[in-house]
Amino acid sequence: MNQDLLKRHVSEYFRYIKKNSQEYKRDMKERNDIVEYYQQWELEKLLSMNDEDVYNYLSELWAMRIWGNKRYAVDKIIEENGLNNFRRNLGELVYGKKDIVERWDYFRENIKGMGPAMISEILCKSQPNEYILWNRRAYVALNYLKVADLPRYDYQLTGKIYKKLCAVAKLIADELKKQGFDDTSLLAVDYFIWHELQVEDNLSKIPKKKVNTTKKESTDETRFIHNDIRDKIRNIGEWLGFKASIEQKVSQGSVVDTIWEATIGNMGRIIYVFEVQTKGSIDSLLLNLLKSLNNPAVQGVVAVSDRSQIEKIKAQVNDVKDLKDKLKYWDVEEISRIHEHLELVNASINELGLVPQGF
Repeated sequence: MNQDLLKRHVSEYFRYIKKNSQEYKRDMKERNDIVEYYQQWELEKLLSMNDEDVYNYLSELWAMRIWGNKRYAVDKIIEENGLNNFRRNLGELVYGKKDIVERWDYFRENIKGMGPAMISEILCKSQPNEYILWNRRAYVALNYLKVADLPRYDYQLTGKIYKKLCAVAKLIADELKKQGFDDTSLLAVDYFIWHELQVEDNLSKIPKKKVNTTKKESTDETRFIHNDIRDKIRNIGEWLGFKASIEQKVSQGSVVDTIWEATIGNMGRIIYVFEVQTKGSIDSLLLNLLKSLNNPAVQGVVAVSDRSQIEKIKAQVNDVKDLKDKLKYWDVEEISRIHEHLELVNASINELGLVPQGF
């Protein structure tokens, strides 16, 4: 990290705060209120959550602003994970005794529909001296400060990497403390990041890293890639107006990663099927997609992988007569880029408050 650059921005922030003391006091009160709200959810309370409690807990997260209908988004999380499973894993994430590396990875593996932005925000607001809030803004800030080896995409953010990012955030907190700030929690670091370090807040200026699913990766990393892309496809479909679901049975012997579904008047429904390939047998992928076509509602099947894997899939599908002319291909790098753009669009539109919650 470029310490000189950090010190300069902290000094500028301090001068700004001195000139705008009332704003700073409002920010401090807001942070204190946020922490007080999330810390009132003690372990016993988390473990006894009902559906309405889960909504109240998750809907307060900034990461939920990408959803126009928060109720729908929270209901999907409960439906896909089960209430008991969700609250048990949430309790372990926030209050578990194991190292954050294990708790982070376990939660990501076992809970669907929640990415690093939501998970890290819960941790930061519950234990603000320990955990960083990680999202696109944090990436922009630390990239500007020349922090090396940052995770560009969600699938790259394992527990091991998250722990390292928390350590970096604590170095920023130390600099805030040295220059006389009263609040030096990692939630205060997030406010500093938003105010001072969004100097490259433009998607076109963020380096585009290739998503490589063919390199040797741990089992956990492979699952994160698969689940991250699976969930992103589901989100993209929902933002486009489809009814989108993950891990759905579409025909006998075919359970697919993601589907988009639409009803056309009184004529019936159409389904688009997506299968994510990160490792394993391409023959199994093709067989699963072929079986999905037994459902007459399935109008399109899409294989999702990186460029290298897609070329291998194309080579093998030539031997599958009933599939080769119907199969489409989608690059995981393009999916991540589309998701990021749509996320920004949805968050911006939802800030307008055109449609009231619960409509």
